[in-house]
Amino acid sequence: MRNAAIDIGNTGTKYGIFEDDALVAQGYFEGQEKLPAGLLNHTLDNAIVASVGAEVQSISIKERLSVTGKLVELTPQAALPVLNLYKTPQTLGADRIAAAVGSNYLFPGRNCLVFDAGTCITHDFVDAQGQYHGGGIALGLHMKFRALHTFTQRLPLVEQINGNFPLTGQTTQESIQSGVLAGSVAELNGLIQAYTEKAPDLVVILCGGDAGFFESNLKGRIFVIPELVLIGLHRILTHNV
Repeated sequence: MRNAAIDIGNTGTKYGIFEDDALVAQGYFEGQEKLPAGLLNHTLDNAIVASVGAEVQSISIKERLSVTGKLVELTPQAALPVLNLYKTPQTLGADRIAAAVGSNYLFPGRNCLVFDAGTCITHDFVDAQGQYHGGGIALGLHMKFRALHTFTQRLPLVEQINGNFPLTGQTTQESIQSGVLAGSVAELNGLIQAYTEKAPDLVVILCGGDAGFFESNLKGRIFVIPELVLIGLHRILTHNV
């Protein structure tokens, strides 16, 4: 059985092709004018489309897919393989719940803390009983750099992200790097510590474009799973067909 999972994000769209439960191909594209051959050149048994808010883009993609079975759109009404305890599910980002579902699927019976380090840095918690509790939303690294430049008179735009950032900045550029990068690392380490005290045997998972930066700077054992959202979407799809 050939299924597709499509994740429409803030800056582009990721997709994965699954043969049964195995992710056999994946890709990324921007814009909706020309869908990649990886999607158009296959007749799909089933597909799921999730969007963080671009409803028009979602409709455009759905109309151009060749699906013989079920085409699922991830909405607040979609059935989930986890119990969603979020108080306002209609406002919950599709990528957040998909990542949570993916973590529960890959680590069943474990308490999971998921960080998605992309445009925003989100964290989401799923307990060992498969209950999704929610999490948090913060500025991503690039957004923090841009905010410092945009909302001040003299601070320059700094966007260099690497593991050699200074703890103590001795120039304005270094001070911005320290504030954004060292500050964000401390932020995530603090969250990991807080959740570890709350949930023993915690599994910490990273995904998103800046996952590599955090992997090399966070304390403790971290699982980096770039395709986590796609895996979670596919798990939701199979739960609905």
